[in-house]
Order: sequence, then C-alpha cells, then structure tokens
Amino acid sequence: MVSYVYRFEKVLTIREQEKNETEMAYKESVRSFEEIATRLYELLKKKEDLIAFQQERLTIGSSIDEIHHYSRFIDSLEKTIADVQQKVIQARAKMNWHEEKLLEKNLEVRKFEKMREKDLKLFQQEQDRIESLFLDEISLQTYNKREIR
Repeated sequence: MVSYVYRFEKVLTIREQEKNETEMAYKESVRSFEEIATRLYELLKKKEDLIAFQQERLTIGSSIDEIHHYSRFIDSLEKTIADVQQKVIQARAKMNWHEEKLLEKNLEVRKFEKMREKDLKLFQQEQDRIESLFLDEISLQTYNKREIR
C-alpha cells in the first residue's frame, strides 16, 4: 500500500505558520488598541469628574487662583486627550489592517486545505481502483489455476 503525500504540504505548513504569526500580531494590535482606548476613557472620565468638581467648588465659592489652576489643568488634560485620541485612531487602523491580513491568511490556508482534501480523495479513489484491479487479477489467476487442473 502506498502512503499519501500531499504535494503542497510544505507550502501549506508555511502558510499555516504565516497565519499563526499574523494571528499573534492581530491579537497584539487588539491588546494595544484596548490599552490605549482604556487610557482615553480614563482621561475623559477624569476630565468629567474634574469639571463636576470645579462646578461644585464654584457653587460654594472658590478663589480666582483656584479657578485658574483647574482651568489650566483641564486645558492640559484636553491636550492629552487629543493626543491619546490620535493614538486610538492609529491603533484602530493598525488593528483593522492586521485583521484584514489575518482574513487573507485564513483564506489562503483554507484553499490549500480544500486542495489537499480533493487530492486525498482522488488518491483514495486511485488506490481503490488499483486494489480492485489487483483483486481482479488474483481472482483471474485463481480461476485459471482451477481450470488447468
């Protein structure tokens, strides 16, 4: 009996490795995006809390220096928020790019797996045909031996 060897096995193995590497890069980009997005959320929450605190301080009365201090702090926070928003946009774009690459790699691997399935089926059919011919030959020889006696 002949064992089956897929002619593109090495190519499939390489494609699977590429897919795994791409998947790891995608997961890392998702982690990075989530980290940056969480930082943005925390900054926005901090700004919201600070504005609420400042409003509360205004109702009970605060000094001009205190108002200026909070105002400068909020301005600084807004600049940081704008910077982090840009980083979120970049991280999202990177994550989407890695996701597209992962989909492409999955598709490539799937194509090679489908080709292997079809090739294996053809191989098995050919093996069945050869086995059938072999059995026919044996039965013919057995029949001829009986006839000769």
